[in-house]
Amino acid sequence: MSWSDWIRQSHRWLSIVFTLTVIANFAARAISPGEPSPWITYAPLPSLFLMLFSGLYMFALPYTSRWRTKAQA
Repeated sequence: MSWSDWIRQSHRWLSIVFTLTVIANFAARAISPGEPSPWITYAPLPSLFLMLFSGLYMFALPYTSRWRTKAQA
């Protein structure tokens, strides 16, 4: 498995984790009478930041591959 494949696969799993934590956040807000605890509120953020970096990498990948191809020619 290449480096790009590993990042793409981890991005997919991170998106599942992010979706589940957002659903849990909305469920906690619907169930609890007051403000839910901060760890539930901020639980989606770590996966969101990791998805930001992996998404930016995947966004830039086609441009860098074209740049590397031109440099080799």
